[in-house]
Amino acid sequence: MPIDVDKIRNVAVIAHGGAGKTSLVEAMLFNAKATDRLGKSDDGNTVTDYEPEEINRKISISSALAYCDWKGHRINIVDTPGYINFLEDTKCCLSAVDGAVVIVSGLSGVKAETGKIWQFADTYEIPRLVFINKMDRENANFLSAMDSVEKAYGVSVVPLNIPMGTDGNLEGVIDLIAMKARRSKNGEITEEEIPEAYKAEADEYRKKLVEKIAESDDDLLEKYLEGTDLTNEEIIKGVREGSLKRSLIPTLCGSAASNIGIQQLLETITSCLPSPSERAETSPLKGKDTKSGEAATRNPVATDPLSVRVFKTIADPFAGKLTLFRVYSGVLRSDSNTYNATQDSKEKMGNMFYLLGKKQVPVKEVGPGEIAAVAKLKTAQTGDTLADPAKPILFDPLQFADPMISYAMEPKSRGDEEKVSTGLHRMLEEDPTLKFHRDPESAEMILGGMGQMHLEVTLEKLKRKFGVEVIMKTPKIPYREAIKTSSSAQGKYKKQSGGRGQFGDCWIKIEPLPRGSGFEFVNEIVGGAIPRQYIPAVEKGIVAKMKEGLLAGYPVVDLRATLYDGSYHNVDSSEMAFKIAGSMGLQKAAPKAKPVILEPIVKVEVNTPEEYLGNVIGDLNAKRGKVQGVDSLPSGLQNVSALVPMSEMLTYANQLNALTSGQGLYTMESSHYEEVPAHVAQKLIAEKEAGKKEE
Repeated sequence: MPIDVDKIRNVAVIAHGGAGKTSLVEAMLFNAKATDRLGKSDDGNTVTDYEPEEINRKISISSALAYCDWKGHRINIVDTPGYINFLEDTKCCLSAVDGAVVIVSGLSGVKAETGKIWQFADTYEIPRLVFINKMDRENANFLSAMDSVEKAYGVSVVPLNIPMGTDGNLEGVIDLIAMKARRSKNGEITEEEIPEAYKAEADEYRKKLVEKIAESDDDLLEKYLEGTDLTNEEIIKGVREGSLKRSLIPTLCGSAASNIGIQQLLETITSCLPSPSERAETSPLKGKDTKSGEAATRNPVATDPLSVRVFKTIADPFAGKLTLFRVYSGVLRSDSNTYNATQDSKEKMGNMFYLLGKKQVPVKEVGPGEIAAVAKLKTAQTGDTLADPAKPILFDPLQFADPMISYAMEPKSRGDEEKVSTGLHRMLEEDPTLKFHRDPESAEMILGGMGQMHLEVTLEKLKRKFGVEVIMKTPKIPYREAIKTSSSAQGKYKKQSGGRGQFGDCWIKIEPLPRGSGFEFVNEIVGGAIPRQYIPAVEKGIVAKMKEGLLAGYPVVDLRATLYDGSYHNVDSSEMAFKIAGSMGLQKAAPKAKPVILEPIVKVEVNTPEEYLGNVIGDLNAKRGKVQGVDSLPSGLQNVSALVPMSEMLTYANQLNALTSGQGLYTMESSHYEEVPAHVAQKLIAEKEAGKKEE
């Protein structure tokens, strides 16, 4: 039997890297008795960080599923990555949940990555809780961490507990609703009266909690103003309603590593985050009926037609592909036939599982609101919609950011190109933020991703899963060449070597075109100066020479070539002769047309804390960048927009980390081409000449 949809809570645990997400998931599973020990990231034995690359680095690289049962509720947990290179995975998983637990470090408060993830949660309109972690550490500050959330995101945080103990001596937490102390000792949680030393502080926080809840409801406010205290049930109801409307953020504290405050967190997840049916009331899932083309809605009930969305794919060379999905309506059964509305193909369901990290728990049917996995689907990819073949629906596709950084690759062993290509295409199924192609100009294999660590991890997985090693190299910058003025020249090819010779003669005029115009060929031959059948050959010769380049071997762009005169020989003229003549004509005309080298310019946006703003702007200027503006963001960060040559940005991810102590974020997209400065042009021309000599 599928699980009652009202008893399901689908929750992502989100935060910046190093905040303790995986440790919190461990503690949740342990307290709910889904596991019998408390694993640690440092020991490499946690449920959700099980990939070797995660164990070695002691960070979450890929999101992972787990689940537990708490007081009659099924809590499906998604442990997500927090490091900037892997945040697209987190964004994708947020599309599949109804609520989130945001971890904020009691030591550092909100960080830059937290802001990015918070924006993702806002995009999906996800209700959330805040858990202030690491309160067992020296210098942890509960009030400061809460304030950082309020200031950064302009939200109203409502503490439901406070720490009992300071400066590394955390004994437990004080529950402000039950007004009881929850003490943790040797993994055992006991409830007792609030110690006298904390009573005044607890009363003060309780009073603020009641005031905030009363302000949100006219009836409660009237009762409060009359001097009547609110009941615990009224407080819980008020917190719940505020949480579901996202008008307030319930906030708790504790320590995942020391297993403090976790049970109250589990209770708050079940009481203050929405079930799939409650979420559907505020954010109904809409799509398009693929038969009629009209808008369609699905409700999280078993009687509605089946609708499923894939939110993650795991590729394994031995076990095959594992597809993680959420059922939004209807009931999905193993061995059933579904329709992939995204790919317009049939999909036969195989064995299905609930996942507890890498442990697979078989399940025969999965109902509305549930999250599970299925093995060996043929066509389904991340973001695809699976539906009832009789009543198909297509949900909006998931959007992924473009790669931030690209590297060229070559196999360590000759002859492994095919293995590299096959392995990477399998990994592209697992990670849609990777982009892989062979550059038509350089013939290099190019791998693009969200940062250097992202690509390094990908290549580690390639070696582990598919047994092939590659060397990463900086890719060639796609420089271009162009001309600045018009010029004309004769291209004449004449060759006599006994018997039939070769003869082609053409006059061409070349002119610059506006950026982005491409190439134009104009035929102005009149009176048969060149026979019609040879004119396409002249164009081919010009195009071939444009590909070779005029100065430093880069393709020529934005040029109009006009063929206006020439001559031919009845016997010796041929297509080949006129092709060579066309190439010669361009080569002779080019020096008089002031040829230049163009470089790609990218639009860069950098988000940085204000204290690093000067460093960031100075660095962009040093990279020949042109800063376009600086804006203050609601999060308190500064947004710098600039236009910078692509050649200066190849390793920017690492440089920005160093400049901003790991707190800066950036996005980058192609903008336009500009003429390179003279000293850069000379260097590129010299490199080409050196390459010729080597050959």
